[in-house]
Amino acid sequence: MENQILTYVTFFPLVGIVALLLAPKERHDTIKAVALIVAVITMLLSFFLWSMFDPMALGMQFEVDIPWITGLGIHYHLGIDGISLLLIALTTVLTVLAILASWNSITKGVKGYYLSMLLLQVGMIGVFVSLDLFLFYVFWEIMLVPMYFIIGLWGGPRRVYAAIKFVLFTMFGSLLMLVGILWLLFAYHGYSGEYSFDMLKLVEMPIGYRAQLLLFGAFALAFAIKVPLFPFHTWLPDAHVEAPTAGSVILAGVLLKMGTYGFVRICLPMFPDATVAYLPYIAVLSVIAIIYGALVAMVQRDVKSLVAFSSVSHMGFIMLGIFALNLQGLQGAIMQMVNHGVSTGALFLLVGMIYDRRHTRLIEEFGGLAKVMPAYSAIFMIVALSSIGLPFTNGFVGEFLILLGAFDRSYVYGTLAASGVIFAAAYMLWMYQRVIFGKVTNPANAQLADVDWREKIILIPLVIFIFWIGIYPKPFFERIEPAAQQVLTRVGRAQTVQLDDQFRVNLVPAVDISPRGDTITVGLGAPERGTE
Repeated sequence: MENQILTYVTFFPLVGIVALLLAPKERHDTIKAVALIVAVITMLLSFFLWSMFDPMALGMQFEVDIPWITGLGIHYHLGIDGISLLLIALTTVLTVLAILASWNSITKGVKGYYLSMLLLQVGMIGVFVSLDLFLFYVFWEIMLVPMYFIIGLWGGPRRVYAAIKFVLFTMFGSLLMLVGILWLLFAYHGYSGEYSFDMLKLVEMPIGYRAQLLLFGAFALAFAIKVPLFPFHTWLPDAHVEAPTAGSVILAGVLLKMGTYGFVRICLPMFPDATVAYLPYIAVLSVIAIIYGALVAMVQRDVKSLVAFSSVSHMGFIMLGIFALNLQGLQGAIMQMVNHGVSTGALFLLVGMIYDRRHTRLIEEFGGLAKVMPAYSAIFMIVALSSIGLPFTNGFVGEFLILLGAFDRSYVYGTLAASGVIFAAAYMLWMYQRVIFGKVTNPANAQLADVDWREKIILIPLVIFIFWIGIYPKPFFERIEPAAQQVLTRVGRAQTVQLDDQFRVNLVPAVDISPRGDTITVGLGAPERGTE
């Protein structure tokens, strides 16, 4: 069981897909029940995986390495560390909640919808467990197909435009990543005499500085589009606004994290010199994303659009934490991947619940909901405060560590990023005040029903996670820290960055771990001309 647990977690949704293909399309209740049962079993398997994971062990765990296409060195190679473990658990939990959220809202093409949800889950988990670049790319592309249909068939009025835009942006990035993967394949053949897509082997291959710059650029563009990092964010608001509620939950909760995960898993350890060289540019773009996303969110009239632009800001925080290149920032970024999935996923669910009742998301159409929907209003307040980063909520833990890492990197980055917290409080609390408080001025709001038992089952687990992570994050950080340390140690191989033939910037070792192992610092030395 232990040796095959990753295979079970990744591919068990295929059992549901086969069952749904055999089910009559008019049996909606049966289709929903099968999809839910399969998603719940997959979630329980991920919890079993969590319980067996050794937080103190270094390297990958539960590895499976079976030759697949031997002539090209393609292996069925799976494995996880603490980073991928958290994202797998997040994926399985949100998939269950997304299926429950779709229970009454999806009435047409029910069979195709739930087939798409389960196939999407396979693609997402596959990305997080793959240790073979070919396999990683296959799962990365598989994810596109069901998400295209979820947005394009079950979305809003501009769903086709949003779906095509999402696919075109992502496929452009995927093409660049494919070129980078093929370059690595042939480079490794020249280095070792054999073909291999194995990430654990490729990460040990020496790569020249200029090649690192090009390869980092190819992979980084693919991942930056997925994040999405400013200025590649324009597809996200359209996709969020037009997607059905469950699609928005999965898109915000998991799909965006595939981009940040790609940076941590591939870009940083494989291209350490290029990571250091690109750091200032990505840090600047991250800060711009934080502030820009927050300012644009302030002027939105649609609640869902506001939450979508808030994601641009929050993902900017995560990118800044990653490229702080210190333990605090990286741990905070990884933790914030989970936090954003929980909090923003909950926000989209709350917006979807009110949309199902009123069929509008315009802020001006609401007001006074606290009087008619007290339970809904209370949960909305908790989730809004977690998104802002109030102490004792999950958002505070991640953002605090990110800001700590950013200040250690640069006071300028840290100060500018901290302003994003203030802007987040402004747009989120202003929106909450207009929607929830005041008088019930619109008669359509006077008789709205409060959250029912199904909606409580969806929201309560997310509220529990908000307070659990905010009050006692130790179980999560225990699993994150060894993996984060290893990533930073690999980045530490970047000793020098050569800018041209006459100018070289000398660096102190990018990661300097003290003998006690309790501090990590990253620093730049003074530039020197004419040194070799």
